[in-house]
Amino acid sequence: MSFSEKLIELRKSKGWSQEELGDKLDVTRQTLSKWELGQTTPEMDKLIELSKLFDISIDVLVGNEETQIRNGVDPFRYEYKSKSKFLGLPLVHINTGVGSYKAKGIIAIGPVAQGLIAIGALSMGLIAIGALSIGLLAFGALAIAIMSIGATAIGVLAIGGITFGIFTLGWLAIGVYSIGLEEIAFMEKWRILLFITALFIIPGLIVEIWFSIKKIKKNN
Repeated sequence: MSFSEKLIELRKSKGWSQEELGDKLDVTRQTLSKWELGQTTPEMDKLIELSKLFDISIDVLVGNEETQIRNGVDPFRYEYKSKSKFLGLPLVHINTGVGSYKAKGIIAIGPVAQGLIAIGALSMGLIAIGALSIGLLAFGALAIAIMSIGATAIGVLAIGGITFGIFTLGWLAIGVYSIGLEEIAFMEKWRILLFITALFIIPGLIVEIWFSIKKIKKNN
């Protein structure tokens, strides 16, 4: 990929216009347009500014893929953050690549995702989807939520291969009320204890998610 193509890709990934990026670099829109058309190339000082602005090496910026891979730079890195905001958070934040990149937004997609709707290897939100997902409604290999669906599911209502909770449905179902090939239902005295425990755990989970979302807003 040439420098001009890379510059267009990076600028659009941030949702910036040519004029907006030009303002950040203290150059005119016309100058930036010439860079993107491949008519001219920026001086070294501007390449350094671009490198810092997009958090990538100059080798990656100028399209040297071999150097990029040799130096261990993630060639699959992609980030998009929408201008539109809700509750102080970007409406959509996508931050992907090989590594523990974090995505924070109303809709968050990334290896580590936090938001109202979170999708990632590790996800936490009102609706969470991922390998390890925590939320009010969670789907994943390991899902922990009020309503959880996963290979291993823990929640008030849990559906999956191995389930733990009050109402459980699965191959191995452990709970107060259980349906499965292998069922383990708690005796009456344990049911009361489990209900009491759930009264503490569920509000705590909701409070944790709420404060996490507020923390995301503060960081943004």
